[in-house]
Amino acid sequence: MNDVGKALVSFGLLIALLGALVLPAARFGLLLGRLPGDISHKGKNIFFYVPLGTSLLLSVVLSLILYVLSRIRR
Repeated sequence: MNDVGKALVSFGLLIALLGALVLPAARFGLLLGRLPGDISHKGKNIFFYVPLGTSLLLSVVLSLILYVLSRIRR
């Protein structure tokens, strides 16, 4: 169980680090959340948002990072 706790803390720190990087990125014009492919609909009493383009971009970037890290560890 000790290893699970360490993994959760590491994952939480990674999420916090990513959040700290994304917040200032909006000031520099990084359009995460407003990419082509992101679907949004604003009705009278409801707002619907599906970030498909952003999710695809983040998936590709994270896959490349993990691929490079796995090649380095070999």
